[in-house]
Amino acid sequence: MNTIKGEQLLAQVNWRYATSKFDPSRKISPEDWAVVEEALILSASSNGLQPWTFVSSLIKKRAKDFFLRPGTNARFWIARIFVVFTAKTKITSEDIDRHVARTAELRGGTVEALKQFRNAVADDLVTGTRAAEAHEWAARQAYIALGNFLTSAALLGVDTWPMERFKPDEYDQILELPAKRLTSVVCCAAGYRSADDKKAGQKKCVLAGMT
Repeated sequence: MNTIKGEQLLAQVNWRYATSKFDPSRKISPEDWAVVEEALILSASSNGLQPWTFVSSLIKKRAKDFFLRPGTNARFWIARIFVVFTAKTKITSEDIDRHVARTAELRGGTVEALKQFRNAVADDLVTGTRAAEAHEWAARQAYIALGNFLTSAALLGVDTWPMERFKPDEYDQILELPAKRLTSVVCCAAGYRSADDKKAGQKKCVLAGMT
C-alpha cells in the first residue's frame, strides 16, 4: 500500500490553519472535493454507527446571517464550500438494526451472527444509562469526523475554517433537521486562502504534549 512520508504529513498539518480570509476567485476542483467527501464519509465512529450526517448545500444565502461572531459573514460568504456537521438527537433500535444489516451485507456474514454485538450496543445507547446522553455522544462523534475532514482537506492543499459560534436552531430549521432526528453541531468552510491572509504565516502555538 502506498503511504505518504512522515515529513509530508507533518508539513501539511503545519500548513493547515483556521483560514481567516478566503480567495473568492479559486474553486475546489470536483475531483478534489469528491476525495474530501469520501474521506469524510469514511470517518471513524464508535461501533461504526456513524450517528451523523454531513450537509453541503447551497444554504449560504439563507444561513449567512446566523452567526454570533462579528465579521464572520464576510468570510463565510466567499468560502467556496460550506459543510454543516449534524448529529442524531436520539439513537433508536432501528438505527442499530440498519447498521447490523448493512455490516452483514458488506462483510458476507449474517444478522444472527451479529446478535450479541447488536444487543450490547442497544443496551448501551437505546435502553441503557447512556440513552439519555445519546445526543451528546453523537455530537462528540461528529467532532471526530470534523478532525478527519480538516486533515484530509489539508493533505490535498484545501484550506478550512471550522466554526461553532452560529445559531444551531436556525440551521436546523433551514435544513429541516428535527424531522430527521438530527441537529446541527459544528460547521466548516472550505476553499483556498487569500494571498493577503496575515494568519497564514503565523507559527502554531502548541501547548499540549504527549504524556
